[in-house]
Amino acid sequence: MANFSEHALAVASTGTPATTAGGRPVVSIRNVSKQFSNGTLAIRGVNLDIGAGEFLSLLGPSGCGKSTLLRIIAGLGAPSAGAVEWPTSTHDVHGAAERQLGFVFQDATLMPWANVMRNVMLPLTLAHVPKAEARERSAEMIELVGLKGFEKAYPRELSGGMRMRVSIARALVTRPRILLMDEPFAALDEITRHKLNDDLLGLWSAQRFTVVFVTHSVFESVYLSQRIVVMAARPGRVMADFMVDAPYPRDSLFRTSPEYGRLCRIASEALTRAIAA
Repeated sequence: MANFSEHALAVASTGTPATTAGGRPVVSIRNVSKQFSNGTLAIRGVNLDIGAGEFLSLLGPSGCGKSTLLRIIAGLGAPSAGAVEWPTSTHDVHGAAERQLGFVFQDATLMPWANVMRNVMLPLTLAHVPKAEARERSAEMIELVGLKGFEKAYPRELSGGMRMRVSIARALVTRPRILLMDEPFAALDEITRHKLNDDLLGLWSAQRFTVVFVTHSVFESVYLSQRIVVMAARPGRVMADFMVDAPYPRDSLFRTSPEYGRLCRIASEALTRAIAA
């Protein structure tokens, strides 16, 4: 169970705080704070355990440190205090945990001069995977994200949703244990966003990697997640941590169900309290 600051509130549809999916967590965030060089305290005292195979959303208003926390988990930034632990990871020859991460940014961040195949192959190329194997794995992932037939297309020839599919394929082609997603669908229209939500859940259900998904949408977090962590801003800190006790698979019927409405109210009330904190 996560530890909370004295102002934190744990809410759940079952009336109990959330825990990890079972067993040892794949990553543990221990009293992590981040202060930037300009003096801004972005996050303070965050404690969080994330279970293997869990789909967890970080929900909060803009500026609450969700993306900062995600980048610290990814090793793209160091905490000012506290630590990120990897209890079940193997370690390299230098003793550092091998995190086995995939990261999907807000923008697709594709190489404009490379086609879909070459963009997806990039992490494998950098890892010196043999070219034939890299192409085979990339082709498999391109098909899984629904882009078969677009292997030779360039980013400028793709829609925003298709570019994001390429970004997801590139993140998953290395077969990561954890997929970190920083508001990947925020700029997309609602129809495309719903479709990508469904496809992401399909990939997660089939491969059962761990997902940490940053969003400021109550509706998206409830639809996708097993568990939602609500953060307050200035400084960012955990205010609520609860399970979404709705079964998978989820579809358009779930989006219009009374149960979905009930769970969205729980998340919305927690977010309202976090904003007011």
